[in-house]
Amino acid sequence: MTDVTRAPRPPRSTPTRPVPAPRPDTPHGTPRPFAPRPVAPRSGTLRGTAARIDAATPGDRDRAVDALRAFAILGVVLGHWLVTALVADGGSLHAASPLQDMPWLAPVSWAFQTLAVFFLVGGHVATRGYASARARGESYGRWLTARLSRLFRPVLAGLGLWAVTAVLLLLTGAEFTTVHTLVKLALSPMWFLLVFAALTAATPLLTRLHPLWPLVVVLHVDLLRFGLGAPAWLGWLNLAAGWLVPFTLGAAWTRGELDRRRAGWILLAGGTATTAALVAWAGYPASMVGVPGAPVSNLNPPTLAAVAFGLAQCGLALLLRERLRRAMRRPVAWAAVALVNLSAMTIFLWHQTALMATTATGLLAGRLPGLHTLPDGLDWVAARLAWLPVFALVLAGCWAAFHSCERGAAEGRSRVVRTHRSPGRPGTTGARHV
Repeated sequence: MTDVTRAPRPPRSTPTRPVPAPRPDTPHGTPRPFAPRPVAPRSGTLRGTAARIDAATPGDRDRAVDALRAFAILGVVLGHWLVTALVADGGSLHAASPLQDMPWLAPVSWAFQTLAVFFLVGGHVATRGYASARARGESYGRWLTARLSRLFRPVLAGLGLWAVTAVLLLLTGAEFTTVHTLVKLALSPMWFLLVFAALTAATPLLTRLHPLWPLVVVLHVDLLRFGLGAPAWLGWLNLAAGWLVPFTLGAAWTRGELDRRRAGWILLAGGTATTAALVAWAGYPASMVGVPGAPVSNLNPPTLAAVAFGLAQCGLALLLRERLRRAMRRPVAWAAVALVNLSAMTIFLWHQTALMATTATGLLAGRLPGLHTLPDGLDWVAARLAWLPVFALVLAGCWAAFHSCERGAAEGRSRVVRTHRSPGRPGTTGARHV
């Protein structure tokens, strides 16, 4: 028997795998933390809209400035809605204020009389904008025309509507007292626009003016009026000097003189202490808005107490800048602020009309509490708070009807939000500022 030796089997080959490239987290690569792929919000949702507005905002924009402006505008609106009453007396309407019968509500005026913050922001934006215009080689006339058109183009619509409304009311038999009350309330916000426009036009002269100088003017005017018996008309000098104080503070902000938190604390503490002393020992009213029947108003014209109170508000605004910048990084919060800024003039000009339209319409149902009744008790306050959403809804209707005037005035100039259009359409290449 032959011994047959079986040849050894060749070893089974093992399939080779390709050597993987070094992963980013291996010693051969650069460590990289895990980052999930971001999911874009759907365009139809609130967050999606907010995200688009956030993405369309220029990266160099100081969002705290816009937040302060939005809060100032909304403060004025809420303040007017809370302290302005139209009382139905027979067939006529006359203006009243809950501060007249309930003076302990004066702190409401402290919270919502925010015009000083608006002038602070206005002075900062005007001086910064004028410096940018000069750097671009733009003339003063062109810069001023662009700024004032944003203010006064929406005003024309309001003046036109109320001129027609007043004539129609008189022709249909409305009492002159009622028409006068309504027109005065509707047009009263415009006094501030004239002052603001004058200060804006004087920006080249005010860029280096120290706020102490107009403050000294206010001090001396009040000393002459209340201490030496000077005529009351002298107080109207404070209409310019009083609002020059926060406006020139805004210019100092642009120059970088208010960057330290110490400046904010000095303004807040000094303004608060001075206001308290003037109210407690110098006889100034505690309310920071006018009260019907009061012998002295802190606002018409501005008094030293109102200016000192405005300094405290400006100090608080400066201290809140960093917190506001962090808060405005949230797309939803920034979208709300941006929309208020884009509609600031419409909201400001039409908020009193919204109140009066609601009041006039409500008369069809009789004298309604908080709307037509005398503001002399807590029941009126509770009823008025319940009417605020209705006022806001009517104001939204006014906005829908008239915001195109403001949009037309600001188109191509404002840089709150930058909207990109398709380059394929004629005349839409590049970015449009709205």
